[in-house]
Formats: sequence, C-alpha cells, structure tokens
Amino acid sequence: MKVTKAEIEISAVSQAQYPKSNLPEIALAGRSNVGKSSFINKIIGRKNLVRTSSKPGKTRTLNFYTINEAFYFVDVPGYGYAKVSKTEREKWGRMMEEYFETREQLQLVIQIIDIRHKPTNEDIQMVDYINYLDIPLLIIATKLDKIAKNKRSQRLNQIKQVFADVEGLTIIPFSAVTNENKDLIWNEIKRYV
Repeated sequence: MKVTKAEIEISAVSQAQYPKSNLPEIALAGRSNVGKSSFINKIIGRKNLVRTSSKPGKTRTLNFYTINEAFYFVDVPGYGYAKVSKTEREKWGRMMEEYFETREQLQLVIQIIDIRHKPTNEDIQMVDYINYLDIPLLIIATKLDKIAKNKRSQRLNQIKQVFADVEGLTIIPFSAVTNENKDLIWNEIKRYV
C-alpha cells in the first residue's frame, strides 16, 4: 500500500476523546521498547510521524494516526518494564481495556514482539486477552535484522510454539532496517481496512 497522507489526529485517554469517525482502526500493542514507533514509521514510509525514544514507556495515551484518510493506526501504551508508578500502569490498563472492549471500529490488533527473545508473560497475557475478546490478531516479530539468517526459523518457531493454541494466528517477521516483509504485512492489513 502506498501511504500518501499520514498524520496524528488525537491523543486520547478516554472514550470521550476518541475520533468521531467510523473509519476502521488497527491497534498496535507491544512491550515497552519493542519498536512499535519504528514499525509504524517504517510501514508508512515516514521518518518521524511517531516519535521514537531510547527510553521505554514514552507512549502514555492512545494515539490515533489517520492513514490516507481511510483508516487509523492506534498506538497504545507499551507494557512491561516502563519506569512508571504502579498507579500510572493501572491507569494505562484501564484506558486500554476501555478501548479494546468498547471500540466497534477496532478491526485488528497488531501485537509487536521482539524476535530475538521468547515472548514474555505480558506478551502471552496480551495475546490471550485479545483472543478472548475475539478481535483479529496479527503478530509482527520485529528486529529481524538483528539475528543471523541461520537462526531466524528457530526464533520464529519458538514464538509459534508459545502461541500454538491460538487458532489461525499469523506471525510475520519484520525488519525496520531492511523493510523485509513489509508487503506481506500490508497484505494482511488490507484485509481489515
């Protein structure tokens, strides 16, 4: 897909602030510092639409980005080891639950996982939660360029084994450096927008 227009529409913390649009939405979830921002920038062909940071936990709101005025990417706060208070993490959890459980425009969740590591308990919980809500799910295994080519299938199989009980789950390895599998990812996204 060729992205000709991409911009942030709103950063929301509650339902009252969500866009009043019926455009389909694709949510992006993942652990803090897994590369969600880099993934979004690379997949849409922009350098700095989504701010990247070396410090995990910078996304603290639901950020709605309009893509070609046809659909939204919704960047949700990362989970895991962001250095924030327990109260702040609980607030993020409630904000995300409200979005995932009430937003009819949500068509797909893209779960970003680092291919170099076995999925964490939080990754597993997130996949189970999205599966429980019966929302279509796509897993992107990022940072593909950081592992040797002869180790890639082993790492991918490790992720597949962890999620073997999730029926019909698609897992696509991706590199934000080389753009490897970008077209495959767009083919999946197009099915939902």
